[in-house]
Amino acid sequence: MRILSAFLFICFLTACSTNKKTQQDRANAAYDARTEAQRNQNRPATRPAEAPRADPQRSEASRTDSRSATVQTPAPVKVMTDGPALGTTPSVSGKAAGEWMVTSIKGKFLAIDSNSVRVYMDITAKSPSGEVVLKPADFAEHFLMAYVMYPDYNNRERLGYGTVPLTTENVGQEGDHLTLRFDVKRPKDAASAVLLSEFTESSSGTKARNDLTLRFKGTKLSDRYTLFDKTGTRPQLRNYVNIGDTVIIRDVNGSNKQLLGYRYRHDFEAASSPMNTSARPAAKSLTEDSTLSITTNKPFIIPREGLYYFVEDTADVAGIGLVAADKRFPKLTRPEKLIKPVLYMSTSSEISELNQAQDTKKAFDRYWLSLMSGNEEVARKTLKAYFDRVEEANRLFTTYKEGWKTDKGMIYIVLGAPDRVQRNREREVWVYNRRANVSEVNFTFTKKPNQFVEDHYELVRFIEYQPVWYPIVEAWRTGAIRE
Repeated sequence: MRILSAFLFICFLTACSTNKKTQQDRANAAYDARTEAQRNQNRPATRPAEAPRADPQRSEASRTDSRSATVQTPAPVKVMTDGPALGTTPSVSGKAAGEWMVTSIKGKFLAIDSNSVRVYMDITAKSPSGEVVLKPADFAEHFLMAYVMYPDYNNRERLGYGTVPLTTENVGQEGDHLTLRFDVKRPKDAASAVLLSEFTESSSGTKARNDLTLRFKGTKLSDRYTLFDKTGTRPQLRNYVNIGDTVIIRDVNGSNKQLLGYRYRHDFEAASSPMNTSARPAAKSLTEDSTLSITTNKPFIIPREGLYYFVEDTADVAGIGLVAADKRFPKLTRPEKLIKPVLYMSTSSEISELNQAQDTKKAFDRYWLSLMSGNEEVARKTLKAYFDRVEEANRLFTTYKEGWKTDKGMIYIVLGAPDRVQRNREREVWVYNRRANVSEVNFTFTKKPNQFVEDHYELVRFIEYQPVWYPIVEAWRTGAIRE
């Protein structure tokens, strides 16, 4: 059996049962006790406390070196010396109402040849009435698009720039979002570049930016091939497929190449608490369950759930990873799967009770009704709001494991979309500054090498998140969050 050292880490969800408790153990135990007391006494949830604010004068080096349990919440990483930071666009809440706006951008490139790449983007936009823009002609009418290329995130020298005419030829619609396709020429002597794309609303001048690293030399398999729909015309900018679906792995030119695929059983742990600063356990190894062979540019079906890994050669250190999930994914519908994500708003005893229940559906319903003091309407609305976020986390953040299990997924589910995102080559910072009684709190994710996917990030954890995290969890538990 071929053993693949996956550099994946098991996240402990509950405190360790040791004689000498750590600071995190005590915090978790206190939270469980406090939650039980509040439920029994039907007391209102506590209000969020102000997040500890980082000193803006601290140097980058001091923030990097301070990693003990008593460090400050990190300040945002500035990746540009002027203007907005590179990164995904702000959430809708950060925009003024009554104008056309781009609310999210996700991009990927595929190499055409050694001198050019093709960039694909999934874009969501909203009209002044708040409706999602689904007509390519509407988008093309109200937005302009330009780009500039830099050597790196820390280098402001321009390697190249240009505009992309938005027409119904290169703007399309797929499901609940728009798509964009355009080609970029390789700058002279450049092996790679950072592509900064800027969408400008033509009337108000409101801008939305996205950054994407392009590689022109030393490309990996995933730089040349990616997942397409069954027609082979539209790339799927995601890391999951549904079992039984017909899919294609192909390149821009539609070439035929044999790829070797490995299937691994995957049941990875969910993200641990943002306050869990305990040392990470040893790396986890995966043992292959089965193998398969596919030909690029030809449709195939993945029949079973699991983690699939496609390579050109057995010696490759990076390939294409895909999570194969059930037909409803990114939605969760089965009771045995629905009980898993509630761990982010539950006590250890509640999770144990759900996992040991003989009738999972009854236990799940009883759990929500007990939290909402038997109010079925509040329970229904809160449950829908929570699992809408779980679905979105699966859609946005699935890597080698389901999106809700990732660190980004956990933060997104509990706190919602960040108000601002800042990113450089190695890290991404989510900034929340529009929450009640919270002046600002930042969550820093560092990029970790991973052979399955390009965009695997892990949260930098701090005990100081408690004053923000626990009150918001309590708001979920009392039904105060219903959207």
